[in-house]
Amino acid sequence: MSITAEEKTKLMTEYATKEGDTGSPEVQVAILTSRISTLTEHFKTHKKDNHSRRGLLKLVAQRRKLLDYLKGKDEGRYQSLIQRLGIRR
Repeated sequence: MSITAEEKTKLMTEYATKEGDTGSPEVQVAILTSRISTLTEHFKTHKKDNHSRRGLLKLVAQRRKLLDYLKGKDEGRYQSLIQRLGIRR
């Protein structure tokens, strides 16, 4: 259910704001979005997996908090990130 190390590294390099960036809100939201989409696919076949569903809800809440923080800090970065990730249509 987790993402692979290669996929995580790819996301870090793609969304990093500077060289070696692993903790910026952009990187964290990108990783969370990948995990959320993986879990969403999992639930298409495992509809009764309520334990993992709770984890999914926690990931969505964590992503929402990071996006709220980024929106308050810098609206332009927020808009750019949600557009790149394809969320908040």
